[in-house]
Amino acid sequence: MSEWVAKTLAEMTLDEKISLLAGHNRWETVPIARLGLQSLKVTDGPNGARGADTNHGPTSTSFPVGAAMGATFDPDLIEEVGRALARETRAKGADVLLGPTVNIPRVPNAGRNFECFSEDPLLSGLLAAAYVRGLQDE
Repeated sequence: MSEWVAKTLAEMTLDEKISLLAGHNRWETVPIARLGLQSLKVTDGPNGARGADTNHGPTSTSFPVGAAMGATFDPDLIEEVGRALARETRAKGADVLLGPTVNIPRVPNAGRNFECFSEDPLLSGLLAAAYVRGLQDE
């Protein structure tokens, strides 16, 4: 943990720490002005940046769900998806993209399995790393 993070956490009150768990509204974290912490704007988006602008701003691409991306077995392609999502996240005015879903679906009736890349841990890891690398590179 960096010295700045440790110092900031030590200076935060319990109420301030708890406020970060709930958020300011649906898409923004709570700012803590006395410590110089600005609000972060997030956007939902394992398969497309949406929501950060209440869906009235720039349109965004609807990428295939994680399971469909996993079926490509193509980390290079998934890295390109990450880059495109980073550009769309920025266009929405957001700081953080909420994704990808990195999980290993083991129960067939789990409600969010479609967002996962694969039930194979190696493939999921390779694709998740490529997706995040694309996001961070852009």
